[in-house]
Amino acid sequence: MIQSVSFTNKAVAISAHLHLPDDFQADKKYPALVGIHPAGGVKEQTIGLYARRLAAHGFVVLVYDSSYQGASGGEPRLLEDPATRVEDARCAADYLTTLPYVADDRMGVYGVCAGGGYALAVAQTERRFKAVAGVSATPMGEAARSMFGQPVSQDDLIRTLEAAAAQRTAQARGGEPVYVPFVPERLEDIDANTPTMLREGYDYYRTPRGQHPNSKGRFLMTSLDKMFAFTTFHLLPTLLTQPLLLIAGSDADTRIFSEQAYALASGPKDLFIIDGATHMALYDTPGYVDQAVARLVAFFGKL
Repeated sequence: MIQSVSFTNKAVAISAHLHLPDDFQADKKYPALVGIHPAGGVKEQTIGLYARRLAAHGFVVLVYDSSYQGASGGEPRLLEDPATRVEDARCAADYLTTLPYVADDRMGVYGVCAGGGYALAVAQTERRFKAVAGVSATPMGEAARSMFGQPVSQDDLIRTLEAAAAQRTAQARGGEPVYVPFVPERLEDIDANTPTMLREGYDYYRTPRGQHPNSKGRFLMTSLDKMFAFTTFHLLPTLLTQPLLLIAGSDADTRIFSEQAYALASGPKDLFIIDGATHMALYDTPGYVDQAVARLVAFFGKL
């Protein structure tokens, strides 16, 4: 059972799907989860796949398109603003608390890829989330400032910020916006040096496997200053005290982020490595998703 619903983040209308258990009864109380989609993604893709699977195990699950993206409102379009992404998740929790069949003392949050990073970020200061999980979790700030966990030079970071600043000036003077792809946009953009995650990203987002008309797979270049300034890890050791589950593929380029988060977390924590899986395999590959869902069900079943 999937219902199309909406809520707001300040003045921005958020388009959402509410996934209900098959045997849903309005007079019962259910544990509820907020699901956060990857950067460049939308609610109909991998986050919705996980929502359907989790709802089948008795959870009410709310997934949505983030502000400025997908079917949600907000200008400028395709802005990737981590602070707003975190607030979207808070507003999703607000919405769930208005539903009479949601046990608001049994709410959790999960996310895939950047959504997993945002799930870790919001749970640090949103105490209504009693448990948090990340699948192929990728913290946006840390990822923007590194190459799959490997440091990027200060000079390169400054050059990127200078370019973003110049683009802001150009747009302030009436210039056209510039967009940056999260994954290759054309097959010919891929060569032997393309990282596995980006190679698989093309296969997921740019082919019938996972593409969706609302998922542009790009972000506004002037998002970069906000992405660089954001951090998930800084306060994680002190503020993330809720139970934490991290799920990563053994062969994922982004596995390092789950390992780093696990090392930093001081509360109850579990790092589940799925043998043979890559980052993108956890999006929709049946055998790997089956393992991830089983672990999520057991984890959130303790809410």
